[in-house]
Amino acid sequence: MALITFWRATLASAIEILLAKRLGYLTTLPVPLPLAAAAVLVFCANYAAWLLWITLIVPFCLDPLRKFPAPRVVTLSRLLTRLRNSDTYPPGQFLLEVAERTPNEGIVVLQGQATSLLLTKPGPLADVLVHHPYDFAKFEYVRDFLRPVLGDGLVVVEGERHKFLRRNAQGAFKFGVVRELYGMMWEKAVAFSEVLQRRVVQEEAEEEEAGTRVEMNGWASKVTLDIIGIAAFGRDFQVLTHHDDPLIRNYDELMRPGRAKFFYFIVSAMMPRWVVRWMPWRVARMFEQTTASIKAICGDMVRDKAEAIARAKDDGEHLDILSMLIKTSNFSSSELVDQLLTFLAAGHETTSSVFTWATYLLSTRPVLQQALRSEILTAFPSFPDVPQDVEIASVLEHLPYLNGILSETLRLFPTVPVTVRVAVRDTTLSGYPINKGTEIVLSPWQVNRYTEIWGPDATKFRPERWIVDGKFDPTGGVASNYAHMTFLHGPRACIGQGFARAELRCLLAAFAGRMRWELDMAEGTVVPGGVITIRPVNGLYLRLFDGQKS
Repeated sequence: MALITFWRATLASAIEILLAKRLGYLTTLPVPLPLAAAAVLVFCANYAAWLLWITLIVPFCLDPLRKFPAPRVVTLSRLLTRLRNSDTYPPGQFLLEVAERTPNEGIVVLQGQATSLLLTKPGPLADVLVHHPYDFAKFEYVRDFLRPVLGDGLVVVEGERHKFLRRNAQGAFKFGVVRELYGMMWEKAVAFSEVLQRRVVQEEAEEEEAGTRVEMNGWASKVTLDIIGIAAFGRDFQVLTHHDDPLIRNYDELMRPGRAKFFYFIVSAMMPRWVVRWMPWRVARMFEQTTASIKAICGDMVRDKAEAIARAKDDGEHLDILSMLIKTSNFSSSELVDQLLTFLAAGHETTSSVFTWATYLLSTRPVLQQALRSEILTAFPSFPDVPQDVEIASVLEHLPYLNGILSETLRLFPTVPVTVRVAVRDTTLSGYPINKGTEIVLSPWQVNRYTEIWGPDATKFRPERWIVDGKFDPTGGVASNYAHMTFLHGPRACIGQGFARAELRCLLAAFAGRMRWELDMAEGTVVPGGVITIRPVNGLYLRLFDGQKS
């Protein structure tokens, strides 16, 4: 099936041209060809062979899925449209369009460069994520691309190694452990809102203009890095006050959306890592440099923490994730670095993106924003101070507007909009046999916005769908758990989803309790995009006002 691929056609073309030049074939032709003209002809011929292979020979003669009992959609032209409009076309959107236009029972056969199965409904999703989770794995090329960013952590590893890591890490994310972190999260969230409030007051006094303009995603990254620094490393990075932190610089450069990065990811997903590294791209050099810098910083922190634990000789003194992993004695220093790369990236970048999207959605809905602010100030009459006899977690977890807004934001803007699995052995899907090597496409963006699951208003921001009789309803009004795919499900579900929700509750509550804001850019320029997580492609510029003066 993979005899002719795009990258193999490209590589073969380059080799053929080099051989033709070296052996002098170009000068022995009846009509001698210049090197450039010969190169164009060879590349066109090989790409034509590739297109013939993927559009006719494979689907009609060789594809083991050609008789799979599901509707078939040719996606190559739509994928090319997606590539061409990568800065304005949200990841996962074309899969949503395919599902909406194609009547199906939960599976759609996608015929493109390779034939794959798009899972659109709960039944097939449960098969892959829960019933046979280790029959499917991420593509090796994608894992190789993610490895420098996330290390060999829970997101990257597969099989028995994944089971081992999850078993040894899940203690750090238990319900009781997360609840103990609410106080720290609230403190950081309040500090975050105070920094922005002071900026508003200062700039209003200096410029005699109402409010101040900020780029929210950058600020969100700072506060979430501060929070994960304490939770994962037991170290306060103090990024909110030290604006030139190297971790922030590296992650901002790495995660900032852009056309070059999108194409770099596509090429990395299609070609071996050694081919990608060989290409003279500036984005490739940037990727290598920033990931190496982040890994070096994590290595230094692992050594510092191990030395601190050895000196203290007090198991009760260090309660962060890194300390818990060190005390298991199951990880080498390099393995600890890998785990921290995962927790650091997943623990701050994904949460900052969701918080950013929540502020965007509320920026155009002042009535809902005011309702949230009133809910927060009613729950905490002495805001931002919280009496010692009040448990922050219990209060925040039951506020209907706060949790409805966050759940709806997580539904509409899943941090990872598309993920692909491949069958690592012969297995079954919805009772039908599928062969080893079959590609499976999972799209939280598609499932979370699918009208057959969420109704005709599936793409609308409606926090009230999560509120019933004045109380928060965690189902969102749908019957299946698999209707909400942001954190996935089963043993491959996000291990830190409880931590993420707690962090988001604290951040949005503290921010809404103190600030009022509106969108300070054209709404049409707010476009989801990115390579690993969804960010606003053009940033998110808000105008902030002191909400306590409103």
